[in-house]
Amino acid sequence: MAGEQGSVRVDTWIWAVRLVKTRSMAASACRAGHVKVNSERVKPAQAVKVGDEVRVWHAGRERVVEVTRLIRKRVGAPTAAECLIDNSPPPPPRVEIPAVPVRDRGAGRPTKRDRRELDRLRREQ
Repeated sequence: MAGEQGSVRVDTWIWAVRLVKTRSMAASACRAGHVKVNSERVKPAQAVKVGDEVRVWHAGRERVVEVTRLIRKRVGAPTAAECLIDNSPPPPPRVEIPAVPVRDRGAGRPTKRDRRELDRLRREQ
């Protein structure tokens, strides 16, 4: 499970420490240029070593982690957390979306007046 010596492929490592959901997503992110090791874009087969800084752009945010332990197989979340130091900026706050007005079931089509009120509410949001 743990390979303290040597190196591991970057796509395998970011998948094993649960930065991405699947290994193919990790490889795709590398090919698209969304993964950097020590500020350099890398291919999926690039080796990572203990002490490297890995930046992954995934799901709309950048994750910045430092490699503290090398693993090749996917492990549980608590074990995966021991394999990295997360230096990522905090995620942006969630924007609460106001509730959409709902018409009663069976009320039929909205009238012209109802439609204008709905349009006015949507413009205010």
